Amino acid sequence: METLLAALTGDFLGTPIYFWVAFIALVIGLLVFDLGILHRDEHEIEAKESLLLYGMYVCIALAFGAWVWFQRGAQAGLEFYTGYLIEQSLAMDNMFVIATIFGFLGIPRLYQHRVLFWGILGVILFRAILIGVGAALVNNFNWILFLFGAFLVFTGIRMFSHQDDEPDMDNNRILKFLRKRFRITNTLRGRSFMVKEPDPKTGKIVTWLTPLAVALIMVEIVDLIFAVDSVPAVFAVTQDTFIVYTSNIFAILGLRALYFALAAAMNRFRYLQVSLAIILVLIGIKIFLVPLHIHIDTLLSLVVTISILAGGVLYSLWKTRNEPNLTEAEAVEGEEEKASSARS
Repeated sequence: METLLAALTGDFLGTPIYFWVAFIALVIGLLVFDLGILHRDEHEIEAKESLLLYGMYVCIALAFGAWVWFQRGAQAGLEFYTGYLIEQSLAMDNMFVIATIFGFLGIPRLYQHRVLFWGILGVILFRAILIGVGAALVNNFNWILFLFGAFLVFTGIRMFSHQDDEPDMDNNRILKFLRKRFRITNTLRGRSFMVKEPDPKTGKIVTWLTPLAVALIMVEIVDLIFAVDSVPAVFAVTQDTFIVYTSNIFAILGLRALYFALAAAMNRFRYLQVSLAIILVLIGIKIFLVPLHIHIDTLLSLVVTISILAGGVLYSLWKTRNEPNLTEAEAVEGEEEKASSARS
C-alpha cells in the first residue's frame, strides 16, 4: 500500500500522478457512459439531445477545473478554464470542416456519432503525442515560443483573408490519396468501417474501406491539422503539460457532443471565423511576449476571449436572422446543383 501511495504521489511531467489517473479514469468513464448507455442503440441525434449532452460535458469540465483550482491554486484553475475556452473556440472551425466531410461523403446522421466517437480515441492519442513534443520543445528551447507566436499570427491573418473560401472536397489531397491507395466501396455498408468483398478484376475476396472509414480517417487527419494551431495557442496561457492536455481533451469531448446542434444551422455561423482569426492573432502576440518575460494576466485573456467569441456568435446570428437553417450537407448539395446547372 505504501508503495502504491508513493507511486501515485510521484510526479509525471511536473504533475502528481494521481491527477493523471483521475483524469484518465474520468475520460474512460465518460466514453463508456456515452457509447454503452446513451448510445447503446444507434439512433439519429437531434439538436436537443446534442445540447443536453454538451451541457453535461461542460458541467464536468467546469467541475474538473474547480478541482484543479482547489488542489493547485487559483492560477492553475484560471489557466485550465482559459485553455479550455481557447480550444473550444478554435475547434469550432474544425466542426464545420467535419460537417463538410460528412455532407460530401453522404454519411447519414444515423452513423455520424459512430465516426465522431471512434475519432475521439485518435484525438486522445495524437493530442498526447503533439502536446508532449510541444512541451519538450518549450522546456528545452524557450525561443521556440517565438516561432509558435509568429505561426499563430500568420495563421490568424491567413484565416481572416480566406474567410469566404469553401473546402474543395473534390480536390482534397487526403481523399485523393485514400482513393489511390485503398479499395473503397461506392456506397455505405451499414455501420461497418471495413468489409470483405470480391475484387471485380480477380474475383478474390479482399478488404474494402467503406465511406464511413474514409470519413473517420479524414476527420482524424483534419483534427491533427487543426491541432497544430490550437495546441500552441494553449501554450500561450500555460506551459503546464497537464493543463494543456486536459483542457484540450475536455474541449474536444464537449464540441463533438455539440456537433449535431451546430450541424443543424451551419450557415448561421458564417461570420464566426473572423472572431477565431482575431483570437489567433491575439494569442500569437501573447505567446510571442512570454520569452520576453511580458505576461498578460490570465483572467484578462479569459475575458477577452469570451468577449470576442460571444461577439462573433451574436453578430453571425444577427446577420443571418432572416435565413433558414441550412445543414452543411444541404449546402454541399446546393453547390453541386449550381455547378451542374452551369455545366449544362
